Amino acid sequence: MSILANKDTRVVIQGGQAGVNAARRMAEFCYLIKRPLNVEAFVYPPDAGKSNEIPYGSGLIAIPVYKSIAEATKHHPTLNTSLVYIGADRAMKGGMEALDDSHIKVVSMITEGVPEKDAKILGAHARKLGKVFNGPSSIGIISAGACRLGVIGGAFDNLVLSKLYREGSFGVITKSGGLSNEIIWICSQFADGITTAIGIGGDAYPGTDYVSYLEMFENDPQTKAVVIVGEMGGDLEERAAEWYGAKKRRVKLIAVVSGFCQESLPKGMKFGHAGAKEGMKGEGSARSKSDALKKAGALVPPTFGALGPAIKETYQDLLKSGQVKEPVEPAMLPRLPKTVEEAMKADEVMVSPLIRTTISDDRGDEPCYDGYPASELINKGYEIPHVIGLLWDKRLISKQEAEIIKRIMMLSADHGPCVSGAYATILAACAGIGLSQSVAAGMIMIGPRFGGAVTDAGRFFKYAVDSKMSVDEFLAYMKKNHGPVPGIGHRVKSLRNPDKRVKELVGYVKSLNIKTPCLDFALEVEKITSVKKDNLILNVDGTMAAVLVDIGFPVDSLNGFFILSRTIGLIGHWVDQKRQDSRLIRLFDYLVNYAAPKRREVPPLK
Repeated sequence: MSILANKDTRVVIQGGQAGVNAARRMAEFCYLIKRPLNVEAFVYPPDAGKSNEIPYGSGLIAIPVYKSIAEATKHHPTLNTSLVYIGADRAMKGGMEALDDSHIKVVSMITEGVPEKDAKILGAHARKLGKVFNGPSSIGIISAGACRLGVIGGAFDNLVLSKLYREGSFGVITKSGGLSNEIIWICSQFADGITTAIGIGGDAYPGTDYVSYLEMFENDPQTKAVVIVGEMGGDLEERAAEWYGAKKRRVKLIAVVSGFCQESLPKGMKFGHAGAKEGMKGEGSARSKSDALKKAGALVPPTFGALGPAIKETYQDLLKSGQVKEPVEPAMLPRLPKTVEEAMKADEVMVSPLIRTTISDDRGDEPCYDGYPASELINKGYEIPHVIGLLWDKRLISKQEAEIIKRIMMLSADHGPCVSGAYATILAACAGIGLSQSVAAGMIMIGPRFGGAVTDAGRFFKYAVDSKMSVDEFLAYMKKNHGPVPGIGHRVKSLRNPDKRVKELVGYVKSLNIKTPCLDFALEVEKITSVKKDNLILNVDGTMAAVLVDIGFPVDSLNGFFILSRTIGLIGHWVDQKRQDSRLIRLFDYLVNYAAPKRREVPPLK
């Protein structure tokens, strides 16, 4: 037996991430006691129609999210309890929505900072409907071996240590969330554990008081004793004492009240909880409450440290009278499955990596590029070309090589709006497409005919140099096996109208007096091809390819230099069109050669 929360409790949680976190803790308890998860729905309008994945054992359970309590109970008619994890400014509305639903019998509000007026209204409304409103500021409710509402009880290990996997004989009512876990543990160590523990919250006006819960415990045959942890302020403890002393009760009452230190402090000072405040004339003091409980017949230990022995004394009396028997502990309890990370840290499992990386590591306080911390590279004067060298070729390139890469990027960053990549990005921008998609549209244009020849040019020039081919042998090889030479030829530029980008890059590299076998070979190829046709010159793709191969970059990375550089220009074109608020582009008819058949009559369908 238990009160409020039992094996038939079915829960809807109102709220977002805090509610999801609570559901995860509740799932741990359900796993411990080998029962299905009792959370059936969430209500959180921003995520309505989605689902939250809650870990249960080694698997995940998808719990649907609804817009309202009514919608949740319509789809899950067995729901009977609501946990409220909504902000203080909206908590009353959420609580009223739950109370007004005929399916919901118990509402426990975790929200802190709820206005006192709202708390009073919610409590009164629940009593009018014959329902239970627990909280606000409640850590939750837990019935050992049956049901957990909220995060009360603590982490999984504490659930086991507090023997919450099976029923005991002691009920617990506290205002303090933290102390609730402490008292649950004490009951498990000095007695046989708890039946139900309830955190009523530390606000001045809790929705349900001690007396109401004491009545429930009195009517629960499994509960033999109740532990109350009170505190200074208000009159809940006095009313509990009055109830207990009114007539002989079946349950034994053990009570401690915190706040005796107030006797050494100024009157009216408030402690941690909103309700923990002694009156200016001493009313609601810890001493007056303790005296009232003692007078009513409750066992009131002199200090909090004496609570454990007092519980043990009560438990021994119950054993001697035959009202309880020593519990039989299960031979084995479920263990919460570890995450892969936890199991690996404990050397309990070996996991084959999904991917392998040799260039970067972000597991520390900053990314490391091939082992070098990013901030150190910056502070020691390294620049973007050096990072490219580390990530693309796993080496710190020289100043000369870095300058070559910088010039390549600057020279190939853009080539005006008319080339296919830029034009595609402009079209997308004018159609209202976002930056990343518009730039991707331009990137898709990069291929054998636009910018994508860098890798192929590097591959073939390198093959010729490594094979010690003459230019004639190379041209014959290309004609027989592959066709036109990548990196040779331009639609606009020619010997009479040379590409200044090529001249600039070749001139700088030659001025460095470094070995450039691929570039030298490419220039020799140009001498032969340009004789046949003056636009068969070494273009910027071919020049980039030859130079990058000469300074040691892998052939397969070469197109990356064009892609990286041209991204700068494509972003520029997108921003430029947005700045101008450009409109959607449609081709004029005169730009299209309509070679389709003239309009004609459609024949009858046969």
